Amino acid sequence: METSLSYLRQSGSIQTDTKLIYKYMEYQVLLYYKFVSIADPQAVRDEHYAKCQSLNLKGRILIATEGINGTVSGLKADTEAYMEWMSQHDLFAGTEFKIDEYDRHAFLKLHVRVKNEVVRFNLPNTVQEYGTGKFVEPEEFRNAIKEAQTNPNIVILDTRSEYEFNVGKFKNAVTLPIDNFRELTDCMEEMEQLRGKQIYSYCTGGIRCEKITGWLAHQGFDIYQLHGGIIRYGKEVGGEDFDGQCYVFDQRVVVPINQVNPNVIGHCFVCDNTTEKMINCANALCNNHILICETCFHELEGCCSEECTHSEQKRAFNPDGYFLRGVNSKNYVK
Repeated sequence: METSLSYLRQSGSIQTDTKLIYKYMEYQVLLYYKFVSIADPQAVRDEHYAKCQSLNLKGRILIATEGINGTVSGLKADTEAYMEWMSQHDLFAGTEFKIDEYDRHAFLKLHVRVKNEVVRFNLPNTVQEYGTGKFVEPEEFRNAIKEAQTNPNIVILDTRSEYEFNVGKFKNAVTLPIDNFRELTDCMEEMEQLRGKQIYSYCTGGIRCEKITGWLAHQGFDIYQLHGGIIRYGKEVGGEDFDGQCYVFDQRVVVPINQVNPNVIGHCFVCDNTTEKMINCANALCNNHILICETCFHELEGCCSEECTHSEQKRAFNPDGYFLRGVNSKNYVK
């Protein structure tokens, strides 16, 4: 299957015949979450792990007293069976799934873990305590993006981390200097400049916005959130006015969103040329997560610098340029 898809890429057919591409997409990637009170997260974790194993699903699922947050991949028949099982579950019926086609598993392993929060914000049960901001559907969000270009009282707010919005974001979006979502609470000085404006927030799949918007609304901000996040926006309105690509937390690394007016905004860490390729440095001691152009990527043998190419912990060249810390890193060390 992968050989067939590789042939399509090399022959150029992948750019000209979308139906032909999807003929070879036997797998699906599911992105989902649901805030719901869970009395016994460990029991739910064990139940979920057994179910996913039985369906040969791989991915990452977090379970806490406040709900569930997951991304899994598998053959279409298996992911369909999983969604049907979830729809019948006492806790998870009504869960919304964002679905992407893919030609293989997007993960190497299955991890199902119990955490204090389903997305780390250092304020557990925020949604249960504060509720959420006002949801807007993709079409309304698209209108807000256009209005924000001429109306200073409309603001588009990116709640993701810097490495994510460096490869792609909505036009004229306000970004915050954070490396992790939990740092967003440290940006209240920047947020104060937005007080009194209509704030339209977004993230990849919606969970981070759902976590932050209720908390901000409680502090007096007029804030909305894109229902379903960037992924749903791309599927329902063609991703219009999303510049670059969307970072995702699996081995695809980035996925295309804009089918209407796409452009590239990422810049190579080494030479500053435009690029959308993200890698982890092949030096296992560095593992720097960066944007890099194809030329620099090959010249530096998958590393982020000349110095890293000489490291004793340099991993063998991986054409994808993606190493999961603590998972597949050791598989590539020379």
